[in-house]
Amino acid sequence: MGRRSSEQWARPQPSPDKMAVDVLVPTCNRPAELAVSLAGLAAQSEQAFAVVISDQSAGQPAWEHPAAAAMVRVLEAQGRPVRLLRHLPRRGLAEHRQFLLDQSTAERCLFLDDDVWLEPGALELLSQALDELRCGFVGMAPQGLSFLADRRPEQASTFEVWDGPVTPERIRPGDPGFERWPLHSAANVTHLSAELQLQPGQWVPYHVAWLGGCVLYRREALDDAGGFRFWSSLPAEHAGEDVVAQWQVMERYGGAGILPSGAVHLESPTTVTDRRVEAYDVVLREDSV
Repeated sequence: MGRRSSEQWARPQPSPDKMAVDVLVPTCNRPAELAVSLAGLAAQSEQAFAVVISDQSAGQPAWEHPAAAAMVRVLEAQGRPVRLLRHLPRRGLAEHRQFLLDQSTAERCLFLDDDVWLEPGALELLSQALDELRCGFVGMAPQGLSFLADRRPEQASTFEVWDGPVTPERIRPGDPGFERWPLHSAANVTHLSAELQLQPGQWVPYHVAWLGGCVLYRREALDDAGGFRFWSSLPAEHAGEDVVAQWQVMERYGGAGILPSGAVHLESPTTVTDRRVEAYDVVLREDSV
């Protein structure tokens, strides 16, 4: 393995107004997972991005874990600014995401969950896709690689490549588009990519019900669609806040998934244990089918 020169570890800091992407990472009680996620960011080829980490851990913030702290230092040495924020008390997932969105100033923002590792080149591919598709968001569904031997063709039956421009869609429970949700279970996107026999550098956009874990938005599109400002209408314990935000962006600007997915789910136990309240059941109750 070749050695990095000192220049590679001492890139000049870009000014904030030159950042192409803000990577927004909400985290809570996951120091080891956060370290892995940051390691994936440090390996990206996309250069002009900043990172904002917002921590709601019960004890010390996750970035104080030695492994996570080391990855913060690596990112900063690469010229990728990192902001470390504590955001308490906890008011729910949607409020936490809105807080992060309020910190963003770049043209694009990547919401990256703290249990997702990105392979090298993933952020660059997402940026390229957003450039070409000109929609509100693109995303990579995190793959559960422990399911590589578990093929689920029945869950992939709704897979549909975008043929032509990505256009606005309206998704609600009961709509045909809602039935796409199992696409992102297990390792389905890995199996779909293999079946498509995509060549290096080749990618395809496809229709989604929604995406979780790794979504690159046009920041103005997300903000124009309301962002996560609906948080005040939800109890603190809820799930599905990203679904509501994406549906609202999709209705105005469209959105797409990208294959191959360069996102890998770490498959740690979920920190969202109370899922009795789905955000769309509350926020979109009046216009649901």
